[in-house]
Amino acid sequence: MRKLTPFDRPAQTAPRMIVARAIHTVDARDTTATAMLIDRGRILAVGDRETCAAAAHALGLDPETVDLGDGVVVPGFVDAHAHPLMYGQMMTWVDCGPEKAGSIPEIVALLRAAAEGLPEGRPVRGYGYEHRNLAERRHPTRFELDEVSTEREVYLMNASGHGGVVNSVTLERAGVDRGTPDPEGGVFFRDADGELTGELSDAACNILTGVHGVKIGHHGPNFHLADEPEEHLRQLDVATRRFLEGGVTAIGDAQVSRREFDMYLRLAEAGRLELRVSMYLLSHLLDEALEMGLVGAFGNAHLSFAGIKLYADGTLGGWTAYFPDGYVGDPCRTGQLYHEPAEYAELIRRAHAAGLQTATHAQSPTAIEMVVSAIEAALAERPDPDARHRIEHCGLPTADQIRRMAAAGIRPVNQTQHYYNWGEGVEEAIGTPGERFNPLGEFEAAGVPITISSDAPVAEPIPLEAIQTAVTRVTRRGCRLGPDDLCVSARAALRAHTYEGAVSLGREDDLGSLEVGKCADFAVLSEDPLAVEPERIAAIRVRETWIGGERRHRAEVGS
Repeated sequence: MRKLTPFDRPAQTAPRMIVARAIHTVDARDTTATAMLIDRGRILAVGDRETCAAAAHALGLDPETVDLGDGVVVPGFVDAHAHPLMYGQMMTWVDCGPEKAGSIPEIVALLRAAAEGLPEGRPVRGYGYEHRNLAERRHPTRFELDEVSTEREVYLMNASGHGGVVNSVTLERAGVDRGTPDPEGGVFFRDADGELTGELSDAACNILTGVHGVKIGHHGPNFHLADEPEEHLRQLDVATRRFLEGGVTAIGDAQVSRREFDMYLRLAEAGRLELRVSMYLLSHLLDEALEMGLVGAFGNAHLSFAGIKLYADGTLGGWTAYFPDGYVGDPCRTGQLYHEPAEYAELIRRAHAAGLQTATHAQSPTAIEMVVSAIEAALAERPDPDARHRIEHCGLPTADQIRRMAAAGIRPVNQTQHYYNWGEGVEEAIGTPGERFNPLGEFEAAGVPITISSDAPVAEPIPLEAIQTAVTRVTRRGCRLGPDDLCVSARAALRAHTYEGAVSLGREDDLGSLEVGKCADFAVLSEDPLAVEPERIAAIRVRETWIGGERRHRAEVGS
């Protein structure tokens, strides 16, 4: 894999010595230090006060001492799979997640209250519900959303991000009725009598986004709603603040269309791009990427191109992941593949031949098989021991697929908060195999490096919650998902959300661990995630977040 050669503008104006109770470097030796010397955004020495003072003297530096007291320092968290623009947009919508609403009437009440405060005609948008977490254990219907409004559009996005429910006026304005055929790559759901329920998935969301928002059909779902550019920039600013609050310093944007690309360039030009962003272009842009010569990592230390994002199947949360024999919870649903295997294999072959890393969304064993087989074929044609092709989510791989992933160097990028939020629902949807959802322990045992990310807005960018869940596999409802051998240690989980995330982005030369020569990106925690009881890790507070040797976030005292 070609490495990014970063060029950072100097960040801080004076050298600093960072002193803390513990500094977990997450280097190859798992070193724990108590001091770190930084200058111009880079780490010059790591050790104790005496070691760093000696290094400063040798370099002719007179560093300012920043004493973090009993704080514990870890590398800045790397969120290798997230959707920052969509996350920022969701934050302007109505939160209908489990902490806000536990039933359909409660959701309706939240949306109705929001509608009363909106200008006439403006759509009402909500997000975050997961039907298996509701008291009714089903999706709302369009008739229930009609109680919010019969005059303005209402859209309630499912927590999976791959669809949701709309009210009747939304369907009417889009010209969708019971005789409207399902679009390729999506579904307008109907009841037993053939009447539209208001639920829709993937490409059917074109009635909200328009067909030009994100390429659909066989290149992935279309769920990004357009706003004015200035509003998108504001949304990215808001999302950035939330990532920084969680201690996140670097992101892999796993759904970059022209819209996201343009927004990042605007932010970078305006000097407002605080996080480090690695972009994965959607696969419908592959031809253009190759024509433009985007055949390797490029960019600077804050904005870079990483590879191509593809989709193999849908989502487990929305029951669109592909199970050809049907879901246990609903045998009539099978989900879908976004490509025929030969078509997908050709996309992988072309990207790999050009030296591009690929990142493919795949959840079911059938979809994962399509991805693993295609990558194996591409590697056989052009061997590359460091291609680092990724499988996003990689929910339910078989033991044989995990073995082959290890042999091929394929990297799963998992989201433990998915099973924290609705792990029981996966078991209900597909039966007993669901307890293996995101089998981190099996990956580790097979020698497959693990990467943990949030998939924001599907889950909040709270790395400490993700780490706790990787260690305990205990869900929001208090259910333990699967046996002990699916869990990993706190040390492994911390590494998965820092160093291994950087490796998955091709950025480990400058990110992911606190070592000499690397970027001074780190988070300051209130307690030590490697020392507290596992069930207390998520309660640890992020006191500060630093990027390039500068403090970018400080929590309010007492928060």
